Amino acid sequence: MSSVVIIGAQWGDEGKGKIVNGLAGGAAMVVRFQGGANAGHTVTLDGEPIVFHLLPSGISIPGVTCVLGPGVVIDPAALVAEIDGVRARGIDVGSNFLIDVGAHMVMPYHKAVEAAEEKGRGDGAIGTTLRGIGPAYADRSAREGLPIGLLARFDEFEERARAAAARKNDILTRLHGAEAVDVDAMIEGIRRAADRLSQHLADTPPLVRETVRGGGNVIFEGAQGTLLDLSFGTYPFVTSSHTAAGGVSPGTGVPPSMIGEIIGVAKAYITRVGAGPFPTEAPDQGGATLQDRGAESGATTGRPRRCGWLDTVALKYSIEISGIGRLVVTKLDVLDVFETIPVCVAYRIDGKETTRFPRDAAELARAEPIYEAMPGWRASTADARTEGDLPAAALAYLRKIEELAGVPVAAASVGAAADAVVEFAPIL
Repeated sequence: MSSVVIIGAQWGDEGKGKIVNGLAGGAAMVVRFQGGANAGHTVTLDGEPIVFHLLPSGISIPGVTCVLGPGVVIDPAALVAEIDGVRARGIDVGSNFLIDVGAHMVMPYHKAVEAAEEKGRGDGAIGTTLRGIGPAYADRSAREGLPIGLLARFDEFEERARAAAARKNDILTRLHGAEAVDVDAMIEGIRRAADRLSQHLADTPPLVRETVRGGGNVIFEGAQGTLLDLSFGTYPFVTSSHTAAGGVSPGTGVPPSMIGEIIGVAKAYITRVGAGPFPTEAPDQGGATLQDRGAESGATTGRPRRCGWLDTVALKYSIEISGIGRLVVTKLDVLDVFETIPVCVAYRIDGKETTRFPRDAAELARAEPIYEAMPGWRASTADARTEGDLPAAALAYLRKIEELAGVPVAAASVGAAADAVVEFAPIL
C-alpha cells in the first residue's frame, strides 16, 4: 500500500497545490478530504498561474483520477464555473473526476447567512472568505445539510432545499434584517449545475481503498493549514473543518491503517489571512518586503496576507498534531534579499519563556516571539535545482528548520514554476 498526505503546516497558503501537482505524475489518485471553495491552490501551467478552488491539484495531470471526498463541502455553481475555466485551458475534466455522493452542498443561503453573521460581529469579525463554508458544515452537523448525491433525485432535493431555504430566509430577514434568498432562482441554478455534475457522482471510498490496496499511489490533499483546524487551531479564528492529518479518514472513508507518510508544507516564513493572533507578524519593512516578493494576496479572496518571520514553535505544534514525518519548505527564494533572517525559537508569555504553542487565542495574542538571527545569503536561489546549487547560508537555514522542527526537509521550492524545486529525498 502506498499513500501520502500533503497538508499545510501553518495558517494556510503554504503552496500545497504546487507540491501536489508536482507529485501527481507519480500518483493514481489525488483526493481532497476537507474544505471547499475557500481553498485557493495555485499551480503554474505553461508559465501561467491557475487557481484550483475545488478541483484537486492533480486534475491537470493525464491519467490521474481526482476525487472530492465526503468531507468536502461543494458549491455546485462554483464547481461548474471552475470546470469550465480549466477546460478552457485545455485540461480534461471527465471520467477522471469523481465527486462523492456524501459530500454536502454549499447553498446560496449559506453564503447569505455567513455574510450577515460576519457583518453582525462588527470589530470582532473572524475574517471568513464568505464562501458559505462554515454554515454548510454547521448544517451537516445539525443534520440539516444536503448531500450532493441528492442531485440524482432532484424532486427530493428540491423539496428539502425549499424547506431549508424557508428556515434560512426567516433567520436572514427577522434576525439579521438582511435580504431573503430568491428560492426559485436558487432551485433553477442548482438544476443547471445538477445536469453538469451528475455524471461525476460516485460512492468514492471503496474506489480509494481499492486503489491503495492495489498499490497505486494516492495523494490525500488538504486545504487551508493545520493552525486553522477546527479542533486544534487558534479558535475561533479557524476554518470549519479538520485540516490536520486526522481529518483524512472521516473525509475520505479510508481507515488510518491505510494512511502512509504525512508531509507538511511550510513557507520559509509565515503568513495569515484574516483576523487572529500572529506572534511573528512583521508590520515593518521586513513584512512589506515579504508581501511584495512573495506576491502575498489571497488566491480566493484577493485580500493581502499578513506576513511574518518563520515561527518554529507553531511549526513544531503542527508537526506533533498531524504526525508530520517530513517537510517541504516553499518560497525559499523570497528570502534571497535579506541580510539577516529572524527565526522564532520560543515565546515569552506573561514574562515566562516557553516553546509550548498555546491553543487559547487570547494567550497566543500575548505571546512575544524570541528570535534567533540567521545569516541571509543575499543571492538568487531561483535557478537552484540541486542541493549543491543552494548558497551555504540557505542550506544552513534549512538545517536550522530541521533542527528546531525535529523532522527532515524533503524538498525546498524556489519559485512558482513546477520544476523550481530542490529535492533532497524522493517523496513518492
